[in-house]
Amino acid sequence: MAIYTEEEARKIMEKALSFSTADACEVNLSGSESGNIRYARNTVSTSGHRSNQSLVVQSNFGKKSGTATIDEFDDASLEKVVKRAEELAQLSPENPEFMEPLEQQSYDEAVNYIEATANITPEYRATVANDSITPAASQDVTAAGFLDDSYGFSAMMNSKGLFAYNKSSNVDFTVTMRTNDGTGSGWVSRDYNDINKFDAAEASKIAIDKAVLSKEALAIEPGKYTVILEPAAAEDLLTNMARSLNARTADEGRSFMSKEGGGTKMGEKIVDERVNIWSDPLHPEVPTSTWNGAGQPLKKTSWIENGVVKNLAYSRYWAEQQGVDPVPFPNNIIMAGGDASLDDLIKSTKKGILVTRLWYIRSVDPQTLLYTGLTRDGTFYIENGKIKHPVKNFRFNESPVIMLNNLETLGEQVRINGNLIPYMKIRDFTFTSLSDAV
Repeated sequence: MAIYTEEEARKIMEKALSFSTADACEVNLSGSESGNIRYARNTVSTSGHRSNQSLVVQSNFGKKSGTATIDEFDDASLEKVVKRAEELAQLSPENPEFMEPLEQQSYDEAVNYIEATANITPEYRATVANDSITPAASQDVTAAGFLDDSYGFSAMMNSKGLFAYNKSSNVDFTVTMRTNDGTGSGWVSRDYNDINKFDAAEASKIAIDKAVLSKEALAIEPGKYTVILEPAAAEDLLTNMARSLNARTADEGRSFMSKEGGGTKMGEKIVDERVNIWSDPLHPEVPTSTWNGAGQPLKKTSWIENGVVKNLAYSRYWAEQQGVDPVPFPNNIIMAGGDASLDDLIKSTKKGILVTRLWYIRSVDPQTLLYTGLTRDGTFYIENGKIKHPVKNFRFNESPVIMLNNLETLGEQVRINGNLIPYMKIRDFTFTSLSDAV
């Protein structure tokens, strides 16, 4: 049995802690049940079910720590894993940044578990595949997709009295559609906590339409263009920026948040005043656990407000060094949007490029947040408010900071990879070369 109730998890971890002789001990227990279906070349290739559970023990003597893992929870196994963690701790060097386990914290009640998602059946997964494959085949398109659904729990307890428990559910779906002549490609991604919000036929139609529309793409000159970034494209750059809102790297002069001569850009306006970015574990569209792996409570936190940096993330260690309160990294990123639909943004564009998504993104310069990567699976030229024709893919060189200073219009928000990101129209987005990949 991979899923334990709060009380069952508590009893297992209490038993494990009873074997500890270390200065401090932390136990993490987790389990999940998940199913999947994969298809390619318009045929289901694999389907399956996974059941996993594990218990991780971290013991410390002073600043020396050791970790051991096990997936059997009888008394003998629990004692064995605790003693192994203690043996490893005694052999380990001291960690100068070691932090003592937290005492009991206060957590909000999470809302990221939906029973319907936990009840997904193999028959439902087969229907999802059929809802992609059948319409694709009817339009001379080949589908390759993957549906993965899961539900599970995570819990932690330590010798200082902390206990936390969270139950969650999630479904992830991606599909790539390729025209059978090999010249057109479309892609779509969906993820939800609640399976009732997912429509496989709707998602697949978007990818099919893009594949057909992107056939026989034309090459146009690289350069600076007005672009409409779909949320899947914008999300990659925005989450890279969010992960860089790190107090330590800023204080140490290693990030785009560092100021010349020392200090950080905290409290400064760094992007367009219409940009508001926050995190919220209780947001109904993108809920998460209300605590993180260190046992810290997660609360609604503003990161950028009206273009101004409001918070940087502080680890417990760095917060102690700086004499401030810790600010945990977020589990989700939410960016405020507007009312414009994708069609509205296209209609308002005299000349520009629609980008479905970006991939193979790599850092070029962390101190300016400059990234490079490629467009993929549907890139289109817009003229006089209409998509005129598909274009060959580009390599881009762009910074999300520059991008958000070149913001023209914010559109509707869409959930993507557990985040809530709007459509965006951006001016002067830099494409540096062409790519022959479809």
